[in-house]
Amino acid sequence: MQKIVFDDPYEFVPPHCGNIWPRVLGLLLAPILKKSYGVVDVECRGTALLQESLTAGHGIILAANHCRPGDPFVMGLLARQMSTNLHLMASWSVFKQSRLQTFVARRVGAFSVYREGMDRASLNQAIDTLVDARRPLVIFPEGVISRANDRLGGLMDGTAFMARQAARKRAKKNPDAKVVIHPVAVKYQFLGNLNESIEPVLKQIEDRFTWGSQSHFGLFNRITHIGAALIALKEIEFLGEPQTGSVHNRVGRLVDHLLMPLEAEWMRKPQNGDVVTRVKNLRTAILPDMVEGDITDEERDRRWRQLADLYLAQQLWFYPAEYVAEDSPAERILETVERFEEDLTDTTQIHAQLKAIVQVGDAIEVGTDRPERGLDDPLMVALKNAIKSMLESLASEVNQQARGDSSR
Repeated sequence: MQKIVFDDPYEFVPPHCGNIWPRVLGLLLAPILKKSYGVVDVECRGTALLQESLTAGHGIILAANHCRPGDPFVMGLLARQMSTNLHLMASWSVFKQSRLQTFVARRVGAFSVYREGMDRASLNQAIDTLVDARRPLVIFPEGVISRANDRLGGLMDGTAFMARQAARKRAKKNPDAKVVIHPVAVKYQFLGNLNESIEPVLKQIEDRFTWGSQSHFGLFNRITHIGAALIALKEIEFLGEPQTGSVHNRVGRLVDHLLMPLEAEWMRKPQNGDVVTRVKNLRTAILPDMVEGDITDEERDRRWRQLADLYLAQQLWFYPAEYVAEDSPAERILETVERFEEDLTDTTQIHAQLKAIVQVGDAIEVGTDRPERGLDDPLMVALKNAIKSMLESLASEVNQQARGDSSR
């Protein structure tokens, strides 16, 4: 399990607001993307739309999908191309890895958000950033890294809340001042040799299962076999034996088996919503006593086991149904193998070469009126539809290009 949840008392980490450090560190963005994430090229589109908002002095949110760990660096290159600096809302776990990482993250404009509870300091920082309108604010509203570039997860409603709060504050100062959200779609295109890149990973996993050589099965069958083995292992661990049915249905049943007893204990009833939201709500309920220290060591260990189950449930849910088929694009196959590797080892190898296409969408003006209760927030609906539409268009473009290359 990756270390993304902590039982230390939360302390807000504010951003560094100077302009010199972002410019200096901006020179390192491209080398870091290449060395650490395999991204060798970043193409930015729709920059004229963003420039229009910058020139108008709007408070700007850049709301992007989040499918890879290198996404913040990609957004940094977008800002560098626009000759502007950014503020970024980043999980507190980013600042808990090392002093160097905290130093760098702060100086490029990142500030922490505590996803396991209320974080008024982070919310106020985000609102002030939009009211001041000195820098765009980058938010990844999915709240997690999906490793499924062609699927957009549920978006956290907090994006709309902070945007409206800032819009109201700006309107009080100047009725003509606006807050806008630019949807941003980040699509990765794999430029390398897929077989050469993932063959060593597949072999390592198969060796770990004590299997003989599987190379005669072909990529799709090998991936299918590994996926079936992984879900069967977890079913044996938690249910006593492998289950029947489609892999997607089995994953759903296992996720409910992990979450529903915890929801009965901590939430008093089954919860609605997607798995990411259910996991977030349970973490918010489980962690406070651990942070306060008012529990026995035995109880702390029990809760850590529960948090590990939550992590597993969320990881399982990130395998979208019917995401990989025999004719799937290279990018989907690569993402699935990366997910296997991450779930088994907590790390992934660098698979070069990747190109990131960053598409900035039309500005969505943020109103000041509260949305009607009981209905989906129209601002979030518009944002999700815009990102999803751009991702679908980019996926179609990349797939057509790949088919054209293979036919030559």
